[in-house]
Amino acid sequence: MSTIALIAHDKKKEEMLEFVEQHMDLLQTCHLIATNTTGTKIKEKFGLDVETMMSGPLGGDQQIGAKVAMGEVDYVIFLRDPLTSQPHEPDINALLRLCDVHNVPLATNKKSGHIMLKFVSVANTIQS
Repeated sequence: MSTIALIAHDKKKEEMLEFVEQHMDLLQTCHLIATNTTGTKIKEKFGLDVETMMSGPLGGDQQIGAKVAMGEVDYVIFLRDPLTSQPHEPDINALLRLCDVHNVPLATNKKSGHIMLKFVSVANTIQS
């Protein structure tokens, strides 16, 4: 079972919910982790089982980064808002760097997320 981390900046939360809805069939077969607000919104709207970390600014990005470093995350989808300054930018950059260091695929927008989940779907079919 693949573990997918789902993270979305405040202005991207609705976009993440639309994204999850488009990929419900696949996501319900995966272990999902998310920062607190994103994960809570996904749980409430879709009833998916989501392991929630702290809110991003309170350390949730770092918690997910630790899971990436420990080899516990297979894919990260982080819908970032590039037009708004984030007070926890160093934490965000650390998470992105950890994905690169540990060779964990990272999608930072909806289009790359769709491509990533298409790959996950095909990979899961081959493994079955």
